[in-house]
Amino acid sequence: MTDRPSSRLDFLQGTLDLLILRTLSAGPTHGHDIAKSIRRRSEDVLHVETGSLYPALHRLEARGWIAATWDLSEKGKRARYYRLTAAGRKHLVGEETKWEKFSRAMRLVLKAAGQEGQ
Repeated sequence: MTDRPSSRLDFLQGTLDLLILRTLSAGPTHGHDIAKSIRRRSEDVLHVETGSLYPALHRLEARGWIAATWDLSEKGKRARYYRLTAAGRKHLVGEETKWEKFSRAMRLVLKAAGQEGQ
């Protein structure tokens, strides 16, 4: 068992897919940059490990939500670049809507729970 910093969070089912799709909505990039972007945008709270990232990318590609091509990275190394497809963009909109509803419901419940017993 490993101790992890308390500021890190485990992903809920489907969250990683949403984070990847959202990251790719800004434009094509390679896997390492996807993980770095998620970490940076979450203020170092969300860390995507390689063992989770690449299976998720393959799953999203199999579903037709992203497409991949080989190209040279900014460091001159061969890298697989991922981009959002039209189907992926459509799926992203639906998933963002679901997460907004879920997030709002959680805020409401947590706020109400904090007021109980007063």
